Amino acid sequence: MIFLTVGTQFPFDRLVRAVDEAFDNGVIYEEVFAQIGETSYRPRNFESAVSLDKEAFDKRLKQSSSIISHAGIGTITMALDHNKPLLAMPRLKKYGEVVNNHQVAIARKFEELGHILVAYRELQLPQKLVELKLFIPRTRQIQTKTVTNRIAGFLWSLANESVR
Repeated sequence: MIFLTVGTQFPFDRLVRAVDEAFDNGVIYEEVFAQIGETSYRPRNFESAVSLDKEAFDKRLKQSSSIISHAGIGTITMALDHNKPLLAMPRLKKYGEVVNNHQVAIARKFEELGHILVAYRELQLPQKLVELKLFIPRTRQIQTKTVTNRIAGFLWSLANESVR
């Protein structure tokens, strides 16, 4: 089962519609369950819910073979933590899906590291869905020391700035 999740803050009709159309075009044969948020688009080809409580969400996540989602950092890290292949499509400001295009930068970085697949436009989704079937995400190496050093350096620069 593929788990499609779009979060709950903003509608993401563009992604839900593109996945629905992938069924119509014979790209998806596997069962899909979707958490679609408050949206005007209702999928025709798969079961969906506006929202899920944590227990139901976690159950769907564990049952899934892969995830399709927006490019939110929480969803990306959740997929990596559960070793689930993820195909992300960043929300875009120009469609009113988000307040800025931060998801594009997040998607690019995680894609560059080999952790996720990304469809930047709906037209890319069918090919990325084919790739998702065989995609094995690169294991994330948590670099606590690097992060700690960056934060310490930033704080040091702030402290030295205020002394001037």
